[in-house]
Amino acid sequence: MVPAGNSSRRGFTPLQEVCVSLAAIVANPASGKDIRRLVAHGSVFDNQEKVRMVRRLLLGLERAGVERVLYMPEGYGIVPRALNAIRPAMAVDALEMPVRNSQDDSIRAAEIMQTLGAGVVVVLGGDGTSRAVCKGLDDVPVLPLSTGTNNVFPFMLEATVAGLAAGLVATGAVDRGSACVRSTALEILVDGKTADLALVDAAVYEDVFVASRAVWDMSKVSKLCLTRCRPDSIGLSAVGGQLELIRPEEPRGLALDLGAAAEERVVAAIAPGLFQEVGILRRETMEPGVLYPVGHSPCLVALDGEREVAVRRGSEAAIRLTLDGPWVVDVARVMEAARIRRIFAC
Repeated sequence: MVPAGNSSRRGFTPLQEVCVSLAAIVANPASGKDIRRLVAHGSVFDNQEKVRMVRRLLLGLERAGVERVLYMPEGYGIVPRALNAIRPAMAVDALEMPVRNSQDDSIRAAEIMQTLGAGVVVVLGGDGTSRAVCKGLDDVPVLPLSTGTNNVFPFMLEATVAGLAAGLVATGAVDRGSACVRSTALEILVDGKTADLALVDAAVYEDVFVASRAVWDMSKVSKLCLTRCRPDSIGLSAVGGQLELIRPEEPRGLALDLGAAAEERVVAAIAPGLFQEVGILRRETMEPGVLYPVGHSPCLVALDGEREVAVRRGSEAAIRLTLDGPWVVDVARVMEAARIRRIFAC
């Protein structure tokens, strides 16, 4: 499959026939608009701001020497609107793929981008969008930019600089060993088979209704597994952040058993403007490859804050930490390498 022919340059050449530096963009128009805007106090991330971010991102990619950019098509037209005000010399093309307005679009787009040889995928969204993109990639690094609700995995970063860093990775001007770190991830297994993965947190939710997906009622969460946690974080990982500091690249995680009868309690910001007191019955360091049983059925397992995996009555489910999570661009490390090599110095 090759991108559709709406290139910003004439004479689009199939990628298989020419070796170019290729970057890719997945911009989710639905990110930053979920139900937590109603039950908490999160602000709506406007799609026009995403357009402006993509515009600056494209200019950064171009300045870093990227020759071609692929993007996921979506209903709002974030990238085409961004191109209304700029005319980059590089080709910017939509993937040829069906649009179903679900997270499957992001997964499928990532798979195609990897197949076509993208050197980096820039993601505009929250934890959920980043998770979907990473599910479609094997070893292509991602650079996630925050435009969602709970943004633990993505970065709060100026898109201009993100474009420069992503471009340096895509062109090979900064090698991956210097540019990227590999994050841990959580695998969810049901009856011995891998059902899904999470980048930040997996929560056992004692209910059987998916409903609006987002989790904001901690009284229904009995177990919480985390790949990372910081005291200055937000979302479910903020619970663990009041207990420990775990960085994404560390080969360990944190498993918490929760309950109202606990003697140890923490207060955490689980959504913008929404604090909850959570009882910690037990905490345990997660070791890679070890199965941590869910302990309930039926139930739901929420992944990165959204109810995703249904565990039917009688099924056995477990959560496992893996070291084979996504490769993530470390922007500060990339730009420091560029400074040392005087890439942008005359």
